[in-house]
Amino acid sequence: MTAPHPRHRRLVAIPAGMALATALAFLPDVAASAAPQQQAPAAAAADATALSYVVNVSPGHGVSAHVKKAIAAAGGTVVTSYDQIGVLVVHSSNADFAKTVRRVPGVQSAGATRTAPLPAQSTGDMGAPKVLTAQEAAAVQASAGQDPLEPLQWDLPAIKADKAHEKTLGSRDVTVAVIDTGVDDTHPDIAPNFDRAASVNCVSGKPDTADGAWRPGAAESPHGTHVAGEIAAAKNGIGMTGVAPGVKVAGIKVANPDGFFYTEAVVCGFVWAAEHGVDVTNNSYYTDPWYFNCTDDPDQKALVEAVTRASRYAEKKGTVNVAAAGNENYDLAADTITDPASPNDSTPGDRVIDTSKCFDIPTELPGVVTVSATGAKGVKSSFSNYGLGVIDIAAPGGDSTRYQTPAPPATSGLILGTLPGGKYGYMAGTSMATPHVAGVAALIKSTHPHAPAALVKALLYAEADAVPCTDPYDIDADGKVDAVCEGTKNRNGFYGWGMADALDAVTK
Repeated sequence: MTAPHPRHRRLVAIPAGMALATALAFLPDVAASAAPQQQAPAAAAADATALSYVVNVSPGHGVSAHVKKAIAAAGGTVVTSYDQIGVLVVHSSNADFAKTVRRVPGVQSAGATRTAPLPAQSTGDMGAPKVLTAQEAAAVQASAGQDPLEPLQWDLPAIKADKAHEKTLGSRDVTVAVIDTGVDDTHPDIAPNFDRAASVNCVSGKPDTADGAWRPGAAESPHGTHVAGEIAAAKNGIGMTGVAPGVKVAGIKVANPDGFFYTEAVVCGFVWAAEHGVDVTNNSYYTDPWYFNCTDDPDQKALVEAVTRASRYAEKKGTVNVAAAGNENYDLAADTITDPASPNDSTPGDRVIDTSKCFDIPTELPGVVTVSATGAKGVKSSFSNYGLGVIDIAAPGGDSTRYQTPAPPATSGLILGTLPGGKYGYMAGTSMATPHVAGVAALIKSTHPHAPAALVKALLYAEADAVPCTDPYDIDADGKVDAVCEGTKNRNGFYGWGMADALDAVTK
C-alpha cells in the first residue's frame, strides 16, 4: 500500500546536491516545538469504519425535517450544518450512505470527504524546515529602521514591501486569516498582531473556540505559523518583518493531526472567516484527498459544490480569498493532467483528469486569487504550477538557491518565516508566495477600507508589475525547456497580471 500523502501547499522536489536540512524544508508534515498539543476533536474519535460526508441542500432555510429523517434512516449523524450555504457535515458507517441520500428529495448532492475511515491514516512523512541558527542570526547586520533579520528577506524588496513600510505598515482594522495547520500566537513576532476573536479550530468541521485550539500541536506542521509570519510579523525590533506588519492575523486551523485538509474543515474555515469580519484568507493547501476534484464523480462533485458555496459566501461578506497554485510544475491550463497522488489518504494511483471537469479546490474556484511562485531572480520557481487564465498573480515563493541566488546580504533562495516556539526558518513553495499576495491585499484594504472584495482584487491585479514570459524557460540550464509560458507581457501563464506590488497598494 502506498503511504498516504497529506498536502498543504505542497511537496517541492529538491535538486540533487542540496543540503538535507534544506530539502526537509519542503516536506508536508514537520516536527516542531509549539504550544502544547491540543486534544483531537471528539468527532475525530468516531467509529473506525465511519466516513465523513457533506450533504448539500438549498441554502438559507434550514434543513427540512424530511431530509434530517432520511439522513438518520440512512445511518447518518449530523455533526453540524451551515444553513447559510446549505451544507451539512455528516458521519456514517453505511457504505451506501451517499448513494442513498442523493435520491432524497431536497438533497442536491452528497459525497464522502475522504476515502479512509475516521480518523485518517498517518502519513509518516516527517521533516523540519531549515531553522535559522543563533550564529546565522547573530551574523546579520541590519540597517537603521530594519528588524534584525530583515536583511535576509530578499522577498520584501522583490514586491517593494520595504518601500511600502515607509508609507504605512497597514491598518489594525484589517485581519488576514491563515486557513492552515494552525498558528502559534505566542511567537513574539506574531503575538502583537494576533486576532484571537477571529481564530478557531475547524478540524472536525464544527468550530472549536477553546483557548489555543488554533495552535499546532508539538508534533504538527509549522506551516501555518510560517505563513502567518510572512503576512504580519510585527515590525518590533525582534526578528523578521511581515509584508503587512501593522495588520492583524488570525489562525483558522483546518488540518488534522495527520496533516489532512478535509472538505468539512475547509467549509467551516471559510464560513467562520465570513462571519467574523475577516478581510483576507490565505489558503496554502489543497482540499484532501483529491488533488483534483472531478464534477463527473458524484462524491467529488459534492465536495466542489460545498467548498464553492463556502468560499463564495466569504467573498460576498467582503473577504478576499487567496490560494496557492501548487508545486508540481503542472500546466493547469492543459487539456489533461496526470494526477498520481489521489486519493492521498488511502491508495493513490495514476489518473488522467480533464481540466474542464476536474478542479484543484479552493485554488481553481471562481473568485479565488490564484498565486504562482517566483524565486530570487524574479523567474517562475522551478516547482510552481502555471497556466494561462488560471494564474492571477505572482509573488516570491523561493526556489533552489542554486537556481536563483539572492543578492547579498541574503544567503538563501528560500523564504524566511516564523516557526513555533519563537524560532525562524526557511521554507519554499507556492505556500510561501500566497502570503505575500495576502499581505498586499491587506495593504490595499488598509488604504481603501470601504472597498468590497471585488475592488480589492481589481486593484491587486491593476497594481501588479507586468512580467513578460520567460522564454525559453530552462531553469536548471540543462538545455531542455522545463515549461512553456503562454500569453502577453500584461497577462500570461507564468505570472498572471504580474508581480504583486506592495508600494502601489499603499500609494494608489
